[in-house]
Amino acid sequence: MLKIAIAEDEQVFRQQLGDFLSRYGREHQLELEYHFFTSGKNLVDEFKPVYDMVFLDINMPDMSGIEAAQHIRKWDEEVVLVFITSLSQYAINAYEVGALDYLLKPLAYETFERKFARVVRRVESRMGSTITLSLPSGMKRVRTRDILYVEVENHTLHYHTTQGEIVLRGTMQKAEQSLSHYHFAKCNHWYLVNLAHVSEIRKNSVIVEGHELEMSRRSRSAFLAAMADSMGGEA
Repeated sequence: MLKIAIAEDEQVFRQQLGDFLSRYGREHQLELEYHFFTSGKNLVDEFKPVYDMVFLDINMPDMSGIEAAQHIRKWDEEVVLVFITSLSQYAINAYEVGALDYLLKPLAYETFERKFARVVRRVESRMGSTITLSLPSGMKRVRTRDILYVEVENHTLHYHTTQGEIVLRGTMQKAEQSLSHYHFAKCNHWYLVNLAHVSEIRKNSVIVEGHELEMSRRSRSAFLAAMADSMGGEA
C-alpha cells in the first residue's frame, strides 16, 4: 500500500484528485491510501513521516505549497513531492525542495496517469531503503544505509546511525524483523550490525566505523556467512 498526503485548498481539485487516484488504483491493481488537507498549514501541523508521496498546491492562502514543503523536508528527506499549480513558471521553485514533478491545472487524467506512474516508480525504487521508528515524541523515518548497528539493553533499542543515536523501547527480535532484508546480522545477542559498515573482522570482535563490538563464538559462523553473502550488496 502506498500512502499519499494531498494539500489542496479547492474542493473541486481535491475531489478530482481523489477520483483520479481511485481510477489509477483500479486500473493498475495498486492499493492506495490518501489523506486530504485543506491547506499547507493544516498539512504541516499534522504531518508525520509516514507518507510515500505528498501532493501540494503551490498557491494556497495561509501557507504556500513551497513553504509547506520546506517544513516537510526538515522531517522527511525521502518522501516524494509533487506540486500542483495553474502557472507552470511557479513550478520552477518546486525543484528547490527536491520535488520530482508537478501537475498543471486544469487536471487531465491522461497526464496525471503518466506522471503518477513516474512517481510510483520512484517510490518503489526507494521502498525498503527506509524504516519508520516509533519514538515517544512521534515517528521518524531512517535510511537503512545510515544505521551502523543496533544495540539492545533492558528492552531498549539504541540505533547507532551516521547522524547520531536514536533510542526507543523495543526488542532485538523486532529490530531484526524490520531489517531482515537489508544485510544486517548479529555478532552477538546484543548487537545487530549493518554489514555494509564493517571494516574489519577480528577473532573475537568486529569493527564497525571505528566501534569495536564483541563477537560471540556462537554467532561467528552465521555472521561470517552473512558477510560473505552480502559482499557486493548494498544495505
